[in-house]
Amino acid sequence: MPDLADTPLSFLDLATVVRDGTPAQAYARTAEVARLVDDAGFRRFWLAEHHNLEGIASAATAVLIGHVAAHTTRIRVGSGGVMLPNHSPLIVAEQFGTLESLYPGRIDLGLGRAPGTDPVTVRAVRGPAAAMEPDFAALLEQLRHYLRPAAEGQAVRAIPGEGLGLPIWLLGSSGYSAQLAGQLGLPFAFASHFAPRHVLEALELYRSVFRPSEALQQPYAMVAMNVVVAETDARAEYLASSLRQRFLRMVRNRRGPLDPPVEDMDRLWSGQERSLVEAMLSASAVGSPDTVRERMQAFLDVTRADEIMVATDTYSQQARLTSLRLLAEAAGEP
Repeated sequence: MPDLADTPLSFLDLATVVRDGTPAQAYARTAEVARLVDDAGFRRFWLAEHHNLEGIASAATAVLIGHVAAHTTRIRVGSGGVMLPNHSPLIVAEQFGTLESLYPGRIDLGLGRAPGTDPVTVRAVRGPAAAMEPDFAALLEQLRHYLRPAAEGQAVRAIPGEGLGLPIWLLGSSGYSAQLAGQLGLPFAFASHFAPRHVLEALELYRSVFRPSEALQQPYAMVAMNVVVAETDARAEYLASSLRQRFLRMVRNRRGPLDPPVEDMDRLWSGQERSLVEAMLSASAVGSPDTVRERMQAFLDVTRADEIMVATDTYSQQARLTSLRLLAEAAGEP
């Protein structure tokens, strides 16, 4: 079984906007967290594409990746992910080719096929193309074509982008991307931080169909977890109530900024809503360093993941920084 102390840790950020906060403040918080996890030895820092969500400011994902890369020195920075059907493959190749040229050897291109928003906004994001159902596999092949060394006489080239060896990951919360990643020999990341239900089946599918490729000789799977660490279990549970309120808003389809923590969630949700939120957040580790280490190791035992990506959203930036410091210490202990 893999050991947490030997498992790389990475970080997922949404550029969260807190209640009464602004996107500019969210970007400053993102940069501060990135510097901390860079110094702490985390492997990657990824940002997720979302649109028209009042509490999430990571819409211009490639721009934010550059912002984070400029504020760090070592950590790999990338997308977790870019929603490929929202974009022209050529534009994605050019954007990430630019990032790789600016920060060589530090950029990851993680790709998803969900829209990252609601159906009305999808039409605004994609314009006339919104009427067509995109073929993700075909879009991916176009993108990979632009990122390969250009063929003689190739009419359309990604400059910059072509021939840079940019690492591509597939992201998903179901079997589709798991199977495609395995068949293409690409690394796979599962979004268990919000959709944990099918994580084991997806990972099994990925590993069973995996074919070695130039990119990867054996399967490499990453799983995501929500993690909040504090000095005591009670303090961590209190801080995590902000995250639970975010997911309660999702259940109610009332998105908004991240709210301050509360002492008693039972005053906010019904029994059914609590069950739904807890199911969505079942891949979480909340508590003291010992509690979190135990829960993360238990998740690692069942998933046999090669890497864990943590998402930590607390209303207080100081609490978030403290959580990540404590996590780095706890995860490194045998």
